[in-house]
Amino acid sequence: MVIMETYKKESSFMKHHTSLYQDHLDSLTPEIKSFLNKTRAELKGTEKRQFMARVVSLMGKGGQRKALKELGWNRDTIRKGMKEIQSGIVCVDNFAGRGRKLSEEKFPTLLDDIKDIMEPICQTDPTFKSTQLYSPLTAKEVHNRLIEFKGYPSDEIPSVVTINRKMNKLGYQLKKIAKCRPKKNSRN
Repeated sequence: MVIMETYKKESSFMKHHTSLYQDHLDSLTPEIKSFLNKTRAELKGTEKRQFMARVVSLMGKGGQRKALKELGWNRDTIRKGMKEIQSGIVCVDNFAGRGRKLSEEKFPTLLDDIKDIMEPICQTDPTFKSTQLYSPLTAKEVHNRLIEFKGYPSDEIPSVVTINRKMNKLGYQLKKIAKCRPKKNSRN
């Protein structure tokens, strides 16, 4: 809401002073280019798009091409900013919705199945100095057992590296299990 009020104030000011700005934007000096790009770099999301759209509208006809050529700005981003300004509706960026989903989302029982495979074989530190669980099973062996015993499709199951990360997340460490050795008698 504050952004829109600020924009309305700025746009009414710019409408009255368009000719003043237009003279400077017709010939973009290196200083103006630097100023515009630094200002754009400091802004994020909607504010950035709307700033770019306002600068391009001040450039007049052919402003988008000029901004692309001289400033390196993306014309699609400028158009999106212009539509936001004209409609008054702000486009919300969904950055959290991007990227690869966790393997637990595709296979909800994956962590429980890894625990079921690891629990009977795991041992604690024989000296009881830590609560870490150690297992003689490698991630590759767990991968194979998930396919063989738990019925995971071999073409869709997460990779061995991913299973290794999930094992570490659950607190399992691959380590050769050493038996407790009695202390040597040091009588001399």
